[in-house]
Amino acid sequence: MKEITKEVYLKWYEDMQFWRKFEDKLAALYIQQKVRGFLHLYNGQEAVLAGALHAMDLSKDKMITAYRNHVQPIGMGVDPRRVMAELLGKATGTSKGLGGSMHIFSKEHGFYGGHGIVGAQIPVGAGIAFADKYFGTGGVTLTYFGDGAARQGSLHEAFNMAMLWKLPVVFIVENNGYAMGTSVERTANHTDIWKLGLGYEMPCGPVDGMNPVKVAEAMSEAIERARRGDGPTFIEMKTYRYRGHSMSDAQHYRTKEEVEEYKKIDPITQVLDIIKENNYATEAEIEAIDQRVKDLVEECEKFAEESPYPDLSVMYDVVYEQENYPFLPHKL
Repeated sequence: MKEITKEVYLKWYEDMQFWRKFEDKLAALYIQQKVRGFLHLYNGQEAVLAGALHAMDLSKDKMITAYRNHVQPIGMGVDPRRVMAELLGKATGTSKGLGGSMHIFSKEHGFYGGHGIVGAQIPVGAGIAFADKYFGTGGVTLTYFGDGAARQGSLHEAFNMAMLWKLPVVFIVENNGYAMGTSVERTANHTDIWKLGLGYEMPCGPVDGMNPVKVAEAMSEAIERARRGDGPTFIEMKTYRYRGHSMSDAQHYRTKEEVEEYKKIDPITQVLDIIKENNYATEAEIEAIDQRVKDLVEECEKFAEESPYPDLSVMYDVVYEQENYPFLPHKL
């Protein structure tokens, strides 16, 4: 595994702090009705992404996930201004404002969505890995899904084929405990989701998803296994979301006290504590990081707010093109 240095801790802190504040801003914009539709926030789960990025080779590895998908593309190199513009439905967004919150994509940066159908991304992730094996790219695909999606039949089909063909894929269930609002205990007669891998003799196990170091260690091992041709791994990231399933979630299924207990092991706080304990940064330097984060969030908001909405004709451009019907000029 790549060494976890002072610089890594400082990058983790700045990245995770930015992801958190970026989505806090999205929540505020949603309340102002500037973000339409659904909005699923990642607050509390940032260590899962931070640790994975440390283990990845962004020049060839890929990622696919469900609809809690705003900060992952940012971590992989997508301009955060374009991500916020997409959420506001603007023409400067990652999908010209046509995808919205649940469908952030960037083929250029190896991020393949943002999928609104529960569990749909699991076989697609295996398919991307199949392409990498077929073309010999050396890339590995990280395929994320939630604990609710673990109950989909497509998971079993994908697991079976991935093991049969030794595909370079890492399957990760981000178990935040409640899916849309039903606890894991109420959806199956077992609570260790990682054990689903045992039926396919797939290497599998649980990981502390609130600690980026533990995540990085597990992901490094899984990615290396996939890259050398030994096939997939299934990891259960034990994590927690501080906000509801979406912004419209009243969260009647849990108590405020429970949320506060999990905030005591907040991944950002854990990293900041290590920075302070090891004197990796002075208070002034930490404040400077916080200020950079605040400034960048404001810059993203300004860019998104000032960007134009897409022209109505774009709707026709992304549906179909008929050569013998010249009345709808295409621009894309």
